[in-house]
Amino acid sequence: MERNVKKKYQIAGYDMPCVDLAVNVDVFPKPNGGTGVRDLSWQGGGKVATGMVAAARLGAKCAMLGAVGDDDYGQFVLRDFERHGIDVHGMQVRPGRTTSLSIVLSDRETNGRSIVYRTGTAEAAMPGTLDESVLADCEWFFISRGSEVCLDAARKAKAAGAKVIIDADSYDSNVMENLDLIDAFVASEFVYDVLFKDKNYEENCKKVFEMGPPVVVFTLGPHGCVGYSKDGFFQLDSYDVQVADTVGAGDVFHGAFAVGMVEGMTALEAAKLATAVACIKCTRIGGRAGIPDRATVEKFMKTGEIDYTEIDQRTAFYGKGLQL
Repeated sequence: MERNVKKKYQIAGYDMPCVDLAVNVDVFPKPNGGTGVRDLSWQGGGKVATGMVAAARLGAKCAMLGAVGDDDYGQFVLRDFERHGIDVHGMQVRPGRTTSLSIVLSDRETNGRSIVYRTGTAEAAMPGTLDESVLADCEWFFISRGSEVCLDAARKAKAAGAKVIIDADSYDSNVMENLDLIDAFVASEFVYDVLFKDKNYEENCKKVFEMGPPVVVFTLGPHGCVGYSKDGFFQLDSYDVQVADTVGAGDVFHGAFAVGMVEGMTALEAAKLATAVACIKCTRIGGRAGIPDRATVEKFMKTGEIDYTEIDQRTAFYGKGLQL
């Protein structure tokens, strides 16, 4: 079957994006105590949303579907997509509604993070309301849930010739019951631990592969990832980098992996690219500031060196505040 090279978008995704306020400290203060802020950054958030930014940073032509409020946070979300060249004409803006905010607190002592969030009042899109011209004109469709709107959109995109990738961060029975829709099942270690009680990664990845998805990957946090496809089993370690914040690492991995799929890479090749992109991201706080462009990640994969010239310009931009 011929690849859909003539389609307008290489990757389209659905999400309810949010704003992340990333705050980094040396040590979490005790109750009634205080501490100074080492770093602070306003960035867009959301699983698929951040993955799509990673894909766009690597050169993919992308479109975003979903909904935000008409508040300043919603405007910031849309402008950040546009800054990365992502088409947002299919995004729905809810008048008089608010966009979700997450305050992500990370500390250098433990490299841990805690999240305090306020869910916005903007309603999610309903099945049948997403821009079908986008669904019909993408090579890959990117989702993170087995909700009715996600599965309906995935079916429409697939009927138009697209392939479907999912960021399965937590166990979802609806996803497992609809694996026939999924072409790249990229799940977290948390999903693995629900599905399996042992660490026989090859055997267990193959079990999911035999349930339908042509590509199966499980991310293992600092321990890298494992996967299975028609080319067989693989296991990859993470790169050794100076970690500032792991927020968004999985999201970025999925976006970069989708780029590999679009470009016709094997699952192993796509996982190598995705691992490198995610590791570089972890050297800066927040989900997006540290996402490298293509030249930066390719140099890193060849030499092990990270050129921070462009990354630090992005970091400074996001550190200025909520820029509309």
